[in-house]
Amino acid sequence: MTAYDIVVIGGGPAGMMAAGSAASTGASVALIEKNPRNGKKLLITGKGRCNVTNDCTRDGFFANVPVNPKFLFSSFARFSNRDVMEFFEGHGVPLKVERGNRVFPVSDKAADVNNALIGFCRQSGVHVIRDTVTGLTAQNGSITGVQTRDGGEVPCSCCIVATGGKSYPLTGSTGDGYLFARSVGHTVVSPKPSLVPLVIEGKECAEAQGLSLKNVAIRVTEADSGRVIYKDFGEMLFTHFGMSGPVILSASSHMRDPSKRYRISIDLKPALSLEQLDSRIQRDFSENINKDFVNSLSKLLPQKIISVIIKRTGIPYTTKVNSIRREQRLALAGILKNLEFTVTGFRPIDEAIITSGGVSVGEIDPKTMQSRLIEGLYFAGEVIDVDAHTGGFNLQIAFSTGRCAGIAAAERMGYYSYD
Repeated sequence: MTAYDIVVIGGGPAGMMAAGSAASTGASVALIEKNPRNGKKLLITGKGRCNVTNDCTRDGFFANVPVNPKFLFSSFARFSNRDVMEFFEGHGVPLKVERGNRVFPVSDKAADVNNALIGFCRQSGVHVIRDTVTGLTAQNGSITGVQTRDGGEVPCSCCIVATGGKSYPLTGSTGDGYLFARSVGHTVVSPKPSLVPLVIEGKECAEAQGLSLKNVAIRVTEADSGRVIYKDFGEMLFTHFGMSGPVILSASSHMRDPSKRYRISIDLKPALSLEQLDSRIQRDFSENINKDFVNSLSKLLPQKIISVIIKRTGIPYTTKVNSIRREQRLALAGILKNLEFTVTGFRPIDEAIITSGGVSVGEIDPKTMQSRLIEGLYFAGEVIDVDAHTGGFNLQIAFSTGRCAGIAAAERMGYYSYD
């Protein structure tokens, strides 16, 4: 079997960035991917549009990394969000910035981002092997090879593990990297879902199933203490089990204490104060003065949520608008500004966008991504115990750590980077 300077395990965004970066220095690099095509998970990110990064400040980036942000200081400094944008535009993918500083390809096609990374690897001279890695080989504290299911052992001096987490297992993220890390003595923080849809108490969400709300404000509180732990503004979705959508997924990453219960409050009209909203309701009521209550809210609310709101008010559906009392009207406004739900759990890890947990950052050199336990072993991307909110931050982590690992491994082999 051909020997390589560097073997990269995993053909996702972190793996392709690592492989192409290493090979561009002149190092001999093999990338081993078990899927027929690289970037299977990347193709479904951002609803198939691929939110490649976030055009925020440095402080803005780290404010959106709730787990081990300091670990990323060096890799982000070396390959920042602006560097990622320059990289893709330089590889033929024009970009655009949308709400929340989210960066997408102008084409709205994740395939363009994926093809750019595949092309980067090809142009850099990466040799792609379609096989499944079954283990690592190490002798005297150093990596010597990678074991595969079909091809036996692939000798190498450096190995970069970029296998992803455990989310979306059908794309190949099945937790293999955790097994490889443990096999050579690494500690793995138990993986759990992050950026995952929420299961909500009761049947109200199922009544509104399929309703997507834009421009709503949410607030997450601890049920017992009432302490606010997260606020956000944006888009969400009601489902048969509860809630999903960007603001809900980001909120889920803050609900980390299994001993606590959480509530989510939705402000359906965040642009209006309570007084302004009451004035709006009075105006709508005046236009529907002789109608039933149930038929008076169509201008104010989406049809799918009207029944939920009416039940919360306690006002009978067929109550005539002209008989609704002031205190009932104010109660309606209060519900629209504070529609509260109790969280009962999370959807399974295979529905999570990102896995929280992974190889302990204390056992990885943040300047190089090299293992502190095994010479020549590197980690990149979601396999590491770092994760962030939605908005392009997690892909930025993949690109920053992948670039860092690839360049560092090449430099270890004596190749010079102009990075």
